Amino acid sequence: MSRREDERRGLWEAVKGKVQKTAGRQSQRAEGKHIQKEAGFFLAAVLVLAAITLAGEGLWDGAMVSDFSKKNLKPCLSYPFGTDWMGRDVFLRTICGLSLSIRIGCLTAGISAVIAFFMGIFAAMGKWADYVVCMLIDLVMGIPHMLLLVLISFAVGKGLFGVIVGISLTHWTSLARLIRGEVLGLKEAPYMKISLKLGTGRLQAAVRHMTPHLLPQVFVGAILLFPHAILHEAGITFLGFGLSPEQPAVGIILSESMRYLAMGKWWLSLFPGLMLVMVVILFHYLGKKVQMFF
Repeated sequence: MSRREDERRGLWEAVKGKVQKTAGRQSQRAEGKHIQKEAGFFLAAVLVLAAITLAGEGLWDGAMVSDFSKKNLKPCLSYPFGTDWMGRDVFLRTICGLSLSIRIGCLTAGISAVIAFFMGIFAAMGKWADYVVCMLIDLVMGIPHMLLLVLISFAVGKGLFGVIVGISLTHWTSLARLIRGEVLGLKEAPYMKISLKLGTGRLQAAVRHMTPHLLPQVFVGAILLFPHAILHEAGITFLGFGLSPEQPAVGIILSESMRYLAMGKWWLSLFPGLMLVMVVILFHYLGKKVQMFF
């Protein structure tokens, strides 16, 4: 009986081992397929955004052409998004507007990330510096965001320069608060205390030892700032405090379409609005995936 029981146990252990190996292989295959799928989506999102950005440069002249004999045409094969009240191709204007918004978003998000980084490093100088940083963050966040953006843009002369300055000076606060929290945690690290006891200055120690830990946060934060920057650029332009009316910006396209919606010209706002939402979602998706990686 004992010999039979041993054989049964051995057979059971062998079967159990094979089942576990098979399950492990299947899980690895499923995980590999999931990673490949996510990588494919990530690459597709990058290619779509890059294509829109580059296409806007080449289609700029075509987006400025007016043909009053073809005004207010509904979407068709020749004009996928229709034409506006001046006979301009809404599709070309939308692509050019999104391209301009992406470039503005890249610049303003980068500037905001740099401001947030230096604010976080400055908070490591001591309690007084941390108090100054907290006061500036609370001051900027205490004013309604769009109101402050409009005031800054109007104060520096509106237009492209006003939009860039306004967005750059109003989007750094959330990232600066995050970096400040990281800095306060790194200040208590043993290597930081040892570095200060060895005579290293606060600024030198912060730049040398904290920067490698903060750069991933700055990079991810800059990507996550893209959607906000693009939406606020379109919003302030829509209100009339942003880009000039002759430029094919999404905010201008949506603002002009408001006068014709009651006349049944639904395509003037529908397709540009959907394309703007798509770009914002793609940037948000990229930011979340990069955040998971770091």
